[in-house]
Amino acid sequence: MKDKLIVALDVAEKRDALRLVEVLSGHVGAFKIGMQLFNSEGPQIVRDVQALGGRVFVDLKFHDIPNTVAEASRVISQRGAFMFNVHASGGHKMMRAAAEASREAALQAGVARPLVLGVTVLTSISQQVFEEEVGIRRPIAEQVVDWARLAQKAGLDGVVASPLELSAIREACGKDFIIVTPGVRPLWAAANDQERIMTPKEAIEKGASYLVVGRPITAHKDPAAAAREIAAEMAEGTLA
Repeated sequence: MKDKLIVALDVAEKRDALRLVEVLSGHVGAFKIGMQLFNSEGPQIVRDVQALGGRVFVDLKFHDIPNTVAEASRVISQRGAFMFNVHASGGHKMMRAAAEASREAALQAGVARPLVLGVTVLTSISQQVFEEEVGIRRPIAEQVVDWARLAQKAGLDGVVASPLELSAIREACGKDFIIVTPGVRPLWAAANDQERIMTPKEAIEKGASYLVVGRPITAHKDPAAAAREIAAEMAEGTLA
């Protein structure tokens, strides 16, 4: 199960990120580099994590015109990222441009093609916020499934989605479609700013391909022990 566990490196400085990678590299499958760390340290941080043996999920959530997203996807793919994401709300043309550019760039660079994911609805957004502030007056689950189908049609490998939508996405998109799931919290951890959450065991039971976990691991007094405990909880989900 550790290969399905991705740790979010939600820190601002390279030294803190690499310290976590050194401690956790034998206990998790990949590391997520988001906007905070990427913008603080620049793209070299991807290479730095890779140099320590870590696979990298570049979580920058590209959302722009198709050509701009395609060129950004080329850069990330040439750096050997394990996976990266774009906003599914950017539409079919934008997502297809990302997928095609990624394939071409990886081939040219002689590296493995990264998994390209569509971000559906952020796990920090509640139904009330979705309707009153985002302005989409329908159940989140329905919108997530529609965006997942669109991402699949556009040639993406999968989506990033709340654990609460796992079953519906699995039914709509099939067993081979990848679902990366944040908003996962073991019973012993605080929810923090996540709204739509689930335990690791439950998320695996419902069909998650990968789980993204941040503070329950990185803020723990023993991050490696926390990672092992979460992987054990995930393994329980495969036995259900």
